[in-house]
Amino acid sequence: MSVTEALRAAAAKAPDRALGVTAAIGRLTSPRYWRGVHRWQRFVEESERWSPERLEAYQLERLSAVLAHSAEHVPYYRELFVEHGFEPGDLRSLEDVRALPMLEKRVVQERTDELIAQNIPPSNRSYFTTAGSSGTPVGFWHDNDEHHRQRAFMTVQWKRVGYTEGARSAVLRGSVVHGALWQKDALNGTLVMSSYHLTQDRLPAYVARLRAFSPAFVQAYPSSAAIVARYLVDAGEPPIASVRAILCGSETLFPEQRELIEQAFGCRVYSWYGQSEAVALGGECEHDRTIHLFPQYGYVEVVAEDGSPVTERGAIGEIVATGLHARAMPLIRYRTNDLGIVGADRCERCGRPYRLLERIEGRLQEFVVTSTGRRISMTAINMHSPVFDNVFQFRFAQERPGEVRLRIVPKESYSRDADGAQIERELLQKLGDDMALRLELVDEIPRGGRGKYRFLDQMLDLGA
Repeated sequence: MSVTEALRAAAAKAPDRALGVTAAIGRLTSPRYWRGVHRWQRFVEESERWSPERLEAYQLERLSAVLAHSAEHVPYYRELFVEHGFEPGDLRSLEDVRALPMLEKRVVQERTDELIAQNIPPSNRSYFTTAGSSGTPVGFWHDNDEHHRQRAFMTVQWKRVGYTEGARSAVLRGSVVHGALWQKDALNGTLVMSSYHLTQDRLPAYVARLRAFSPAFVQAYPSSAAIVARYLVDAGEPPIASVRAILCGSETLFPEQRELIEQAFGCRVYSWYGQSEAVALGGECEHDRTIHLFPQYGYVEVVAEDGSPVTERGAIGEIVATGLHARAMPLIRYRTNDLGIVGADRCERCGRPYRLLERIEGRLQEFVVTSTGRRISMTAINMHSPVFDNVFQFRFAQERPGEVRLRIVPKESYSRDADGAQIERELLQKLGDDMALRLELVDEIPRGGRGKYRFLDQMLDLGA
């Protein structure tokens, strides 16, 4: 979804905020907006060459500014700092912020008004909501300049695989296209395609339109790109020759999806990581698949279940982050509910002094729980193998520990006896003896908020 579409969606959900949203859309078309984008882009490109010491000093300076601003102008933090005896002026290292508790999504939901800075007028902020992929939808406020800052950072990281501002692109990321399957976005010069209508009978038309448009890049949810890729492979169609890279984000990119998309499109899948709350942002290196987190954007921690730091390479922990530029609604030590695998200290191939994650493992709500309490990641369960050749789509659902349902949209060639039995055998080998599995055939699996597709409807409370 483009920034413009996100703003319009926010206005539709919250008419009382529509005036500010309309003003924000107008700002996106102004020369001032583009000057802001280019100013931030120059800063990011220059600071990529800074030493680790200079980048850390910059982070400390920005973190100190966010904390001082919050203490003075944000009621929630004013109270919290007093309660914990925390003085922003005493911050001497980035780690000192750990004296504060982590911020839960639930608190943002329940105390939104107390988290808004009292010195930022409504005209200088814009309202956003998450899509609720973790099961906890959250509404929050951005500073108006977050829009051009975000665009600058995204452009810089996409340049790693050849993208340039204004490159011919197709967008398959949950956009709502009223009365059609696609339309041109005059503001961004892109072909915007609905990801809500990727059904078996419409896929030939989608592929034909992509070939006619000849995009150099496709910005997509992994699930949307995978559906198109599966069609290309099954139909024996060649790759779309113009496409140089698939730019995937906003959902977990599973290894099987990456393999399928790269096979079908014959190009690199570039995965990036971020969230609507704008506390952390990063993307893959041009040389490998490790995630490079922008230290200029947010201060990121990886923590264990007990809140202690996770530092060992290859260990998993939850991503907790603090945006370094937010003023309208600062989020300090915000629990993203996203899980990351700690990477090396530094990338030796590109030389950027950024924090590395080997990969984003998924979200807390992308685990199933067995009857003995084991948690199994969808990364371990999700598979691309011949056993699913006769399946168009599938989704797991869990309501009770130790039981999981698999909803299947079958192709015409699907056999309940042969395919169903084989799917059940392979999955139970992965799930183990402490999990019961039930298969259900359905005609359709609806998409969630903003056209995202979840492989698991997790109805258990896993701490999100």
